[in-house]
Amino acid sequence: MITQRIETLTTGVSLLETDLNRYGLRMGRPIRTRRQATLASLAAELGVSRTTVSNAYNRPDQLSPELRRRVLETARRLGYPGPDPVARSLRTRKAGAVGLLLTENLSYAFRDPAAVGVLEGLALACEDAGVGLHLVPASPGREDLAAVHRAGVDGFIVYSVPDDDPHLAAVLERPVPTVIIDQPRVEGVDRVGPDDADAVSRLAEHLVALGHRQVGILCMRLARERNDDFVTAERQSSAHFHVQRTRLEALATAFSAAGVDWAGVPVVERFDHTVDDGASAARQLLDAYPQVTALVCTSDILALGALAEAQRRGLRVPLDLTVTGFDGIAEAERSGLTTVHQPVLEKGKVAGRLLLSSADRVEPKVITLPTELRVGRTSAPPRTVEEPWFGG
Repeated sequence: MITQRIETLTTGVSLLETDLNRYGLRMGRPIRTRRQATLASLAAELGVSRTTVSNAYNRPDQLSPELRRRVLETARRLGYPGPDPVARSLRTRKAGAVGLLLTENLSYAFRDPAAVGVLEGLALACEDAGVGLHLVPASPGREDLAAVHRAGVDGFIVYSVPDDDPHLAAVLERPVPTVIIDQPRVEGVDRVGPDDADAVSRLAEHLVALGHRQVGILCMRLARERNDDFVTAERQSSAHFHVQRTRLEALATAFSAAGVDWAGVPVVERFDHTVDDGASAARQLLDAYPQVTALVCTSDILALGALAEAQRRGLRVPLDLTVTGFDGIAEAERSGLTTVHQPVLEKGKVAGRLLLSSADRVEPKVITLPTELRVGRTSAPPRTVEEPWFGG
């Protein structure tokens, strides 16, 4: 067998090797390339110390502009890629990244408007600090704790998970700082979120003042197990998502004070959080309780679905049906939805800053963000018996 070698003129290292088989066809063999430059070889080429080369990348203020330019130009010429980030993290014990634990499918972070706002705020905080952001998605129903264990991060932001989530337990086992956004409440752990009870109480008082007593509730998931149906009193009181539990409790208190028997108020839960799920929840509730004059939704996404279902039925909003939400997303504002506005972008930004400053504190910190009741075009006094109710 004949071996043909083409040698380089500059390095003396073979760039191509091929063999001819018995049919005269070339058979490819592994290509040998020039050995990659290292920090040590680059320092030797320049006649400087390895610390000087390292400073050109990590502490440029320690070098003159001319010396740093010479180091970087020589590195490019020799093919030196820069300091090994893995070795650097082992040496400094810093990963240079914040982990965001999101117990949803990864696409949720880029699809749900409230989650997008939180993610943007967190990204801004990371940009200001010069650190990266590492998403650690944990899809519902799949306990992939290895994703938490192997995440190379300096701390975790935990975004709205149930109190019995195993991924949360895995995060808290890591010896790194943690900040929780919204839920759950964990003793000794930093948290950022609104006062849900106060916000929902103001919304309920608005509806009570309008005269609504026949109300129905559409809520987000209450636990890790799927339930797309009416919610029992026991499930409400034992909900592992405490934000939803708190909002339901605040509604119960406010309407009970107005003489409404909460045991008779229908509550429909949806496991997934989409406009279509809000529409199907509204359909289920209105089919069973057509006398309802107001639908109180624990998120704007569910409320937008309820508005779509009302339109499908030919109901006039707010003359035939009042609909309210929670979050204050842009689409809700465009729709004129009566809702509670919370600063989702600021929430992510504050959480990020809180995490990145945790080394300067000893005591845990809880930051409560302000909310605002924004009365829009979707709430009005309930229809009277004299006014016919169109649709059905």
